[in-house]
Amino acid sequence: MDPQEIGTIGIASGLGCSIVASLVVFIVGGIFLDRWLNTSPLLLLIGVGIGLIAAGYQLYELTQLGQRDKAAGPVTRTIKRTLHTTHRDSTDQST
Repeated sequence: MDPQEIGTIGIASGLGCSIVASLVVFIVGGIFLDRWLNTSPLLLLIGVGIGLIAAGYQLYELTQLGQRDKAAGPVTRTIKRTLHTTHRDSTDQST
């Protein structure tokens, strides 16, 4: 398997994990705050909403990855930096 393909698989896996992690953090945070403040299910629903917004933003940034006319956001900059490093490392190893 080509090193660039491995890098792409790693980035896709990392992005999937970060989307799931953002949802889990906000949902679990909402559950704990609901129990602590006795406001069930208000903060859980707010946590679900914020988690979905965060996941949607990460997916939006992924769609902006190949577009040159838009400024890169934090997720896109990290992915571009990782792709550049992976590509540079694979060319160094082939020589």
